[in-house]
Amino acid sequence: MASLAPLPHPRPSLSPTRRFRTLSLRSVAPRLFVSNAIAGGTSLHWPQKEKINLSKYVNESFHEEGDWESLDADVYHWTRSLRPVQWYPGHIAKAEKELKEQLKLMDVVIEVRDARIPMATSHPQMDSWLGNRKKILVLNREDMISTADRNSWANFFTRQGIKVVFANGQLGMGTMKLGRLAKLLATGVNTKRRAKGLLPRPVRAGIVGYPNVGKSSLINRLLRRRMCPAAPRPGVTRQLKWVRFGKDLEFLDSPGILPMRIRDQAAAIKLAICDDIGERSYDAADVAAILVQMLTRLPAVGSDTLCKRYRIDSDGRCGKIFLEKLALHLFNGDVSHAAVRVLSDFRKGKFGWIALERPPR
Repeated sequence: MASLAPLPHPRPSLSPTRRFRTLSLRSVAPRLFVSNAIAGGTSLHWPQKEKINLSKYVNESFHEEGDWESLDADVYHWTRSLRPVQWYPGHIAKAEKELKEQLKLMDVVIEVRDARIPMATSHPQMDSWLGNRKKILVLNREDMISTADRNSWANFFTRQGIKVVFANGQLGMGTMKLGRLAKLLATGVNTKRRAKGLLPRPVRAGIVGYPNVGKSSLINRLLRRRMCPAAPRPGVTRQLKWVRFGKDLEFLDSPGILPMRIRDQAAAIKLAICDDIGERSYDAADVAAILVQMLTRLPAVGSDTLCKRYRIDSDGRCGKIFLEKLALHLFNGDVSHAAVRVLSDFRKGKFGWIALERPPR
């Protein structure tokens, strides 16, 4: 039988008002933890004291932008006891070195991020590499987020003076706007060349970003033919490649670049959830359990949506318990298969199209 016990709750510092509100909400529901033993399945790596209750009260309270701060703090807390997610294949180190050399030749840089997790797919060193070069930010997979999410991020980046384009690399939405904007930002290049008596040349635009955020798909859609290898998994592009777009624009397709060490494990978990990092770098059951806990906190999804889709009860349960029940219900107790199903369903939009981040305040 499950026993009840208080859960130590270390988390990042919050403002006094936010701290009072967060603690008062969590004092409503008890913490629930159970045994890790599952017949015929794979045990999860969550220590028993780390089980988080997923009762419906969180949905009722999640109605302000500030609640995203609370959710982010919880994700940070849930990852503390898990094996760190790290992925840095050998080709990335070589590609990063070559990319930094090529960036010196760029007129404009196009940074592509995943619209579901724009902050988690932001390389911490990118701004230092770019210096004063003009940059266009592309939030790809705009079809995978809601209109409210899109407007929220558009307003956030506009206030910062960042040129942002929402795109769908699979269907080609936003690609023509991206091409026009790249040419517009680099108009001064050939003006200076003519002043020096030099012939005009195509504008050079480098496309950079994390693995599997859709860089190659965007280029292929712009060119209207498959010039760059693309597949729905990270690590497909392994070499830098120049491609010509008409007479006026050249693109540099580059492999996905990750930090050698991901220090923000909350961001790493989001990368795993959205399939923007190699699957060998994480335990699917751990990641899926956190995803379940996040989804139950979001009003657009909630525990009812999970219950209806899988026809099991999730009220008052933690992510680990939910996966155990799903495994027994559909996969003969195999938690790994249950975890892969939940992750796959999220990536396919079976719970609705939602972002896992909102702009910081």
